[in-house]
Amino acid sequence: MNGHGQSEKRENPRETDTRAGVGWLLLDMALVSGGMTALVKAQGVTYPAFQLVFIRAMIGLIFILPLIWRHRMEMLRVKYPWRNLFRICCNAIALTSNFIAITLLPLATVNAVGFSRPLVTMAMAVAFLGERVSRYRWAGACLAFAGVLVVIGPGGAEFNAGVLVVLVSVVFGALAVIQTRALRQENTTVMMVFYTVGLAVITAVPAIWTWKPVAPLDWGPLLAIGLLAQMGQYCFLRAYRIADASVLAPVGYLSILFVTAVGYFLFDEVPETRVVLGIAIILVSLQSTALVEYVLKTLRRRK
Repeated sequence: MNGHGQSEKRENPRETDTRAGVGWLLLDMALVSGGMTALVKAQGVTYPAFQLVFIRAMIGLIFILPLIWRHRMEMLRVKYPWRNLFRICCNAIALTSNFIAITLLPLATVNAVGFSRPLVTMAMAVAFLGERVSRYRWAGACLAFAGVLVVIGPGGAEFNAGVLVVLVSVVFGALAVIQTRALRQENTTVMMVFYTVGLAVITAVPAIWTWKPVAPLDWGPLLAIGLLAQMGQYCFLRAYRIADASVLAPVGYLSILFVTAVGYFLFDEVPETRVVLGIAIILVSLQSTALVEYVLKTLRRRK
């Protein structure tokens, strides 16, 4: 009781964690979907995607040097080296393709088509891992895919080339996720270290082959791409460490707002009507599916 005879309202720690998690995730989106994406689009006009990815990987490598030293012996005893290598190759292709797509397409379009990755991942999980998917999720996936088709729409040769590149990013990104799921027995930290080292090594050769001399004033933005990516990863991990994934997953779709704002204010990109419509269809389908599954799971727990 306080001095006025009223009971104090104590904040629920779980609610505090949820708000903090959402805050960390929004910060991640601001750093990556906003800041890093803008720099990639601006610098991608001048420098090859492999060069950008390599610089990003090297920044990440510098950040995890202590982890590399600490787990140096464990890295030599990785249980599934070839599967890990395949996962890294898929990630390298996905990341490079995404950087290329960012320079070819409006940011809102790249992000919207990128939302199809969970759908492709789901289909691959069923085909390769034998996972079961509810009919509600399949229905949502079909509706979301229809939204992707609306976003893609007809266009010129350059537009179609850009769409093809972002679809390559989606497919290989999904393959990387599938490999990650299949590597559940591996140590998570070792996998992260293996990934960062491998990404730098794999992208080194094409980066050197396509390397363009960097103007002194461009080193700042190029290094910032790597820094923002690492900071975003930290925020992302913090978010999912303190808040439930079921709460954060729908929030992740707000990234479309960040990239659309960046495209509009910095690059004069005004989303076409069909793109806005397609994005709306995708978001509604994904959010509805998540809501239905959450309700069904809650009802099962009460029984």
